[in-house]
Amino acid sequence: MEEIWKPTPEQLEQAIHKQLPDLIEPGLKALFVGTNPGLYSAAVGHHFARPGNRFWPAMHRGKITERLYSPFEDYKLLARGGGLTNIVSRASKRADELSKKELDAGAEILTEKVLKFRPQKVVFLGITSYRKAFSRNKAQLGLQDETIGDVDIWVLPNPSGLNAHYQIPELGKIFARMWQ
Repeated sequence: MEEIWKPTPEQLEQAIHKQLPDLIEPGLKALFVGTNPGLYSAAVGHHFARPGNRFWPAMHRGKITERLYSPFEDYKLLARGGGLTNIVSRASKRADELSKKELDAGAEILTEKVLKFRPQKVVFLGITSYRKAFSRNKAQLGLQDETIGDVDIWVLPNPSGLNAHYQIPELGKIFARMWQ
């Protein structure tokens, strides 16, 4: 396993506009889609890496991973049938810094990825970015009526520590329902 480390303030500042590589391959059970990488994740080069992000605890609680993964083990998710990508590839301090134009372009690129790799389902982590990127202003959490090609779309709560509406036990249950 790669050594776990924390970025310095200088490394965080240098991470603006960096990109994280997708973790994706054909035939996944689920492709998890974040809005865009935060500076912390971009600086360390791993998805959902910021301390306080509840993605990895929710994945474990939802029995998607057999144990709690470190973000530095994100690549291991592929062996469990999960992939990771983002709507917008560039890192930013906050997701609300993304323009509608960037979200629209990201939605087109993501659609191409889904059609190419054909996961069983695509799972958006955050309703606001899904609504904006795909012009689905009335979308609700859960399984959507729409698909991308024939791939089901799920929208789950944003696992960011800033989303106080959902705590880890509830997120775990929501992730488990989607994974079934």
